[in-house]
This record gives sequence, C-alpha cells and structure tokens, in this order.
Amino acid sequence: MPDREGVIKFALDFRPGPPPAAELLGELEAWRQIFRQLGLLGQDPARYDGLGFGNLSRRAADGDTADAFIISGTQTGVLERLAPEHYVKVRTCDPEHNRVEAEGPLHPSSEALSHGVLYQVSRRIDWVMHLHSPAIFAARDRLCLPVTDPRAAYGSPAMAAELARLCPEAGWPGLLVMGGHEDGILAFGATAAATGGLVVCTLAAALAR
Repeated sequence: MPDREGVIKFALDFRPGPPPAAELLGELEAWRQIFRQLGLLGQDPARYDGLGFGNLSRRAADGDTADAFIISGTQTGVLERLAPEHYVKVRTCDPEHNRVEAEGPLHPSSEALSHGVLYQVSRRIDWVMHLHSPAIFAARDRLCLPVTDPRAAYGSPAMAAELARLCPEAGWPGLLVMGGHEDGILAFGATAAATGGLVVCTLAAALAR
C-alpha cells in the first residue's frame, strides 16, 4: 500500500516564532501559483486521500545556520495563495536520526527532511521543489530519470539516503523521481527559474508522444 500523503514521520523540534521575511517569499509564491495551475501542487479530493500535496523551499538568507531553509507549512495545499504566516524556517535537519528543528508560525511540510538533505548535499542548491506529476512518474523510465528505491518511504532516513545517493546523477539543475512516493518528484537548482523551468520542460517531454 502506498504511503499516506502529508503525514509527518520525523521527530520535530518546533519553536513558535515569527514568519520569514516577506521579501524572501515572492518567487516561492509565484512558482507555487504556476504549479497549482499545472496540477502539480495543491489539494484534490480525488488524489492522495484528499490531503495536500507538493511543497517548495529556498535556502534561507545569509546569517542563518548553514543549511537553514524556508519551506511551506504542512497541509497548506488547500490554500489558493500563501501569506508569510504559511511559511516556516527549518534551522537544521539530521537525516541519520530522523530529526528536524524548525521555527515559525506552523509546522513544516512533511517533506522537510527530503528538502533538507539536498541542501546538505550541495551548497550550490538554493531551491528545492517537491511536486506530484502522474505524467512524469509514468514516463520515468522512458525519460531515463533517476529513481529512488521504491522501498524508501517519503520523509524517512532511507529516502534521505537515496536522495543523497542520486543527487549527483540527476544533472544540474536536477530532477529525480521518488520511486516509493506516488507521483512524487523532486527538482533542485541554483535559481527558482532554472529549477521550475526544468520541471515544466520535463513535464512537456513526459506528455510528448
């Protein structure tokens, strides 16, 4: 049986705090709107038990801890637009011990650990986009996309290890498929435009016949 979407599986050390600065969220929100319109992010009663799916993040500003990042909060997919209070800062991730430390107005996305391990793998990565695309997932072999072990559940140390293993094979910017997470993909890169553009181009290739 596939994993139930949207369930936090890591140990969370959470401190309530202010939202991230609004000037850090403009590109995140713009790409979120694009992906909602493409059906790669959001909430649909006919998909994934009706729970929200997809989340975006960016590395935090200078002055934060080395691998800190800003990510949309858990189960915000139903909202048409997000305000600063719907984002949270993840200060540190410990994939080996399945722990996440975060602060902000709400808990981070259930995929925060997967985002975190990518920021730790390479300092070049400043943006991570987790989306759900049935078309890309179905075309993963035809498009020769790297795929995580289907036995590795999302939000788990096993998934974190798979992402670290496959990241160098995914290209730059990169995109990989989460083999054990229904329709799940992860894209990463140095800019929002390059990362989001790769997703759109890969979707077009998947839809081509």
